[in-house]
Amino acid sequence: MRVGLFIPCYIDAFFPEVGIATLELLERLGCDIDYPFDQTCCGQPMANSGCQAEAAATERNFVRAFSGFDYVVGPSGSCVNHVRSKFTAVEQTAEVKAVRERTVELVEFLHDVLQVESFPWARFPHRVGWHNGCGSLRGLGHARPSEINAPFFSKPLDLLNKVEGIELVEPARPDECCGFGGTFSVFEEAVSVKAGCDKVADHARAGAAYIVSADTSCLMHQKGCAERTGARMKFIHIAEILNGATQ
Repeated sequence: MRVGLFIPCYIDAFFPEVGIATLELLERLGCDIDYPFDQTCCGQPMANSGCQAEAAATERNFVRAFSGFDYVVGPSGSCVNHVRSKFTAVEQTAEVKAVRERTVELVEFLHDVLQVESFPWARFPHRVGWHNGCGSLRGLGHARPSEINAPFFSKPLDLLNKVEGIELVEPARPDECCGFGGTFSVFEEAVSVKAGCDKVADHARAGAAYIVSADTSCLMHQKGCAERTGARMKFIHIAEILNGATQ
């Protein structure tokens, strides 16, 4: 299958290692990857700030860049959730709808589409706390939200449990928002920081040496909170662990 690799702008600018790990992992799994160089922001920051009309140009560019692929795969739950659920500043033509429907987040792609059974190259001998990003959890259905009375499932934990040596520990409030929320962290700084510090402290009490997520934006926010509160904890994207990172 032909896969268009979607690397969100903040990963490209601040965490290129996550984009590289995603590319390498998908190639290990036999995917035919193309990276459209014309891709830019998906428009989520503008739309989240109430400037939906201003996001139209970036949405049109996204559709031009990623038309024709079997799947568009990105290592960011919030960005993929925006494309699938809130990508409405442009007219919903057949081409736009096709791109939206084929855009999937990395965990979804590995778990649901490729149905990967093992990562024989991966070993991560550390205590790990998983962070459910709000968009991934409730927008994309990564796992069962705790407020829903239904059988438990978690796609990212299913994948991480296939990694040799990993020890998963659970915070007391696994579904609680970390407070990042994109531009919310700018306009509501005090609330955002308090939520982030609470989340880091919750993981620390559970004994996590690493916090892992499918959302680098959440990890970036929590890392800043950890550094300011003196929490001795590391942060890593799930793509890096599944690709074979050891620390």
